[in-house]
Amino acid sequence: MTYNKNLNYFFFTLLIFLYACKKDDSDQVEEIRDLSEQTSADNSALIEYLETHFYNYEDFENNPDKYPIDIKLDTIADDNINKIPLINQVTKKTIELINGDDIVNADLYYLVSRQGKGNRPSVADSTFVTYRGNLLNGLKFDEKVYPVWFDLISVVRGFREVLPEFSDGTFSIRADGTFDFKDYGQGIFFIPSSLGYFSNNTGSIPAYSPLIFSVSLYLVNQSDHDLDGILSIDEDVNKDNNPLNDDTDNDGIYNLFDSDDDGDGILTSNEYDQNEDGIPDDSDNDGIPDYLDSD
Repeated sequence: MTYNKNLNYFFFTLLIFLYACKKDDSDQVEEIRDLSEQTSADNSALIEYLETHFYNYEDFENNPDKYPIDIKLDTIADDNINKIPLINQVTKKTIELINGDDIVNADLYYLVSRQGKGNRPSVADSTFVTYRGNLLNGLKFDEKVYPVWFDLISVVRGFREVLPEFSDGTFSIRADGTFDFKDYGQGIFFIPSSLGYFSNNTGSIPAYSPLIFSVSLYLVNQSDHDLDGILSIDEDVNKDNNPLNDDTDNDGIYNLFDSDDDGDGILTSNEYDQNEDGIPDDSDNDGIPDYLDSD
């Protein structure tokens, strides 16, 4: 009887110990890394990748009118030692990020394998695309082989900032009802984690991972998210190409989603251009359009 009590006490103590250890482990959350330092580290990793890898540019040069051609990335080594490195073909784009009282410059890189011959999207438009997403180690974390509509407002900022550098194409309908796309834009985006998911683990994407996207842009549809008669990109009041920081009435709803931008109780659609002259109305001539003027 005493033996059983001692044994039970032993297992009870062991259970408490294991639970405490498990709790301590789960409570050990990594402190979020400094944005400036991580952005610098990501940039070094991206440059190293761009210096040591190439894409199948010769396929596009030798067959400029052939569609589709799949974008392929590979290491410069062995039989590929004389290939042109990506670093010699990419364009750099710098995005300013607010980090407390400081500004952090985040560099992303993109490569145009085909420009496309149609319309360019804005950062707030809807786009019909296929894409493949990879980490720098080659792991594929996502892919859409068949075109899908992407609302650029809903994707990571790096993707949103680069796609407007490309143009969409044209399409025809085959006899079997399927579509044939051509003349569309194609390219590769190289994005630091600060313009991706940063400190978040997302699916098979670890925190602080730079991202690579190979993208084809088929169609563009201009968006008016709140259906107020103003294109979403025109709701970028401060003209910084980021409609996700414009909230005129400070109600927590960005203008592009807000049917009453100035919070005066009158719908934006009923204040914007009542005389239909194509110019936003300004009834009191104070230089502030009525739909942004609560007075």
